[in-house]
This record gives sequence, structure tokens and C-alpha cells, in this order.
Amino acid sequence: MTPQVRTALEQRCESVELILADVDGVLTDGRVVLNNQGIETKQFHIRDGMGIRLWQKAGYRFGVITSRSSQVVKMRAAELGVGIVRQGATDKLATLQQILDELGLAPPQACYIGDDLPDLPAVRAVGLGVAVADACPDLREAAHYVTSLPGGAGAVREVVELILKTQRRWDDVIQPYRA
Repeated sequence: MTPQVRTALEQRCESVELILADVDGVLTDGRVVLNNQGIETKQFHIRDGMGIRLWQKAGYRFGVITSRSSQVVKMRAAELGVGIVRQGATDKLATLQQILDELGLAPPQACYIGDDLPDLPAVRAVGLGVAVADACPDLREAAHYVTSLPGGAGAVREVVELILKTQRRWDDVIQPYRA
């Protein structure tokens, strides 16, 4: 019997231990809403949050790298137990490398999910570079994987499922929900 041939995407997924994501356009639909007092609000998809929790339950780390700074992001990250939060990151590649160094990980062990040009260097630098479905054309072209779902609509959950299923860990992680 011949061993199963793994696709390039599956090979990339197998070594991922860290997912980093942009916020606006990835964890949200990209809209920034300001009220009359200048208070910013964002909408997050609940399934993305569940995906992050499942990823963490599998023993992995999740983090965000965003060029904007927002109290809302800080609150959502805290709610999900996300300890890697880099706001105001004007150079996402340098921030990504700093996180990898702090965690003792190599680029092939990381996945980065983005939606626009500032994410391009990070998407190119990691083992699994992902663009959300509604990302700009340059990012979609550079990505190893383009989600079927747009940012803010479950794209992060889609990536988590892809990786955990490829690593054959999905069934174990969701077992408590099947009981």
C-alpha cells in the first residue's frame, strides 16, 4: 500500500503551532464605526471566537497584530484569553518576527491571516499565509490559502478547522461537544 501523498497545503498546515491575525478585515468585516463621542465599535463573529478557543484547547497559541489601537480589541482578546496582542504595529513583519523569537518558533510553524497590503510581508514570511475571501487581490495572489468566507464572517474559524483537521486533531478537540 502506498503512503498517502500530502498536498503542499497539507504540508504547510502540519507544522503550524501559532496563528496570528490582523483584526480589521479579518476578525471584523473591516468597518470602523465611530459614534458622536468618537468611541469606536467593532463587530466580531462568534464562530471566530469559538475557533480561537478550539485552537487554544488544542494547546496552541493565537495572537493579533494590528496597525490600529483600540480598547475594543483589548477587551475581545481578554475575553478569549488571547495573550499575544500587538496594537499600533506599523511594521507587521518586524512584529511577527519579534513574536516568533519570543516564543522560540520558526516561520514554518506560524500562520498569518490578513486582508490588505500591510499584511503582505507577514503572509509571505510564514509557513501558512492566508488571505480572507474579500482580501485585496495582491494579498490573495500571495497567499498559500484563500478562505471561502470573508473577514468578520467566520474566516478565522475556517482556518482553524483546516489546520486542525489536517493535523488530525479536530475530532479530539470537539469530542466534548459530541458527548
